Amino acid sequence: MEHYFTCPYCWETISMVLDSYEESSEYIEDCEVCCRPVEIRFRFDGEELAAFEARRVEGNN
Repeated sequence: MEHYFTCPYCWETISMVLDSYEESSEYIEDCEVCCRPVEIRFRFDGEELAAFEARRVEGNN
């Protein structure tokens, strides 16, 4: 599933593909615009995206 979110550093809209086969996931991915690390957390309830969070990594202002 394609999901759009706002980078917590540069405020650009970013698109990423989330795998609904993973019930939940947490990882760090660099923003494709400003290259800063963004902590991504998401959770699916079946095929529906139940929660999504993109936040700054501690120590990276």
